[in-house]
Amino acid sequence: MSENMICNGCDECSPGDKFKEAVCINASRIYDSCSDKDCLEDLNVLLTKPGQCMIDKAANVRLNDVTVCNVSVGLQPVPFHKGFYAVDMTFYFDVNLDVFMAPNSLPMPVKGLAVFSKRAVLFGSEGSVKIFSSECSTDTNDGMTLPTRNCPKAVVQVAEPIPLSAKLVDRRTAPPMPPCRIPEAIVRRYGGEFASVEADKQVLVSIGMFTIVQLERNVQMLIPAFDFCIPHKECVTSSEDPCELFSSIDFPTNEFFPTNLPLDPKHS
Repeated sequence: MSENMICNGCDECSPGDKFKEAVCINASRIYDSCSDKDCLEDLNVLLTKPGQCMIDKAANVRLNDVTVCNVSVGLQPVPFHKGFYAVDMTFYFDVNLDVFMAPNSLPMPVKGLAVFSKRAVLFGSEGSVKIFSSECSTDTNDGMTLPTRNCPKAVVQVAEPIPLSAKLVDRRTAPPMPPCRIPEAIVRRYGGEFASVEADKQVLVSIGMFTIVQLERNVQMLIPAFDFCIPHKECVTSSEDPCELFSSIDFPTNEFFPTNLPLDPKHS
């Protein structure tokens, strides 16, 4: 294949797919990135007053599920290291607990919040210009937006966390929770303020987390262009008959017959 023949991403590559011109586009370039595998051990769980009352009377707890409900990301330059930035991240975990009021009783669901903060230092290059842009809006007059500094953008990707364990401890022996401000939107998610009064018991959870952090900048890049990407497939309108639509769906055999563990090649 010749050097100037590249697949265009819209159709399959054919011998006639040769780029016609070089075009300049504005795109996000990743200047630096890092990945992390964190075992977050013994995180304090914040509870509302009704939830804390149940925990104080509980005999045991079990960690049912954990999800990331929000991540706060801050960016600031590192002194005396030009082009480097500190990315401060605060993760807010929605914790679902099974609370057992007696040894052989059925569990009661209780929701809480766990918080974890970390920092990563990455290279984001330098930029000292101000950026002005004009954006159209349907409810206001067209105008220029406020200028922004040419700083990199921090992007944090988080895989679904893995719930590892939960335990009940006496509050007097629990590790102190570092002070942090809970955003109002997250407080409303739990239907009220978190309990601030002294309680008898505290829930500690351990969570496994995988993250990727990267610093991006908008840059102008020169790329080869083939042509405008014109779709060649017609849009299919949905049928008004629900049974006709259902008949086109294949039977979900895999849902009824789970796959087996793959055989080890050494023992096959």
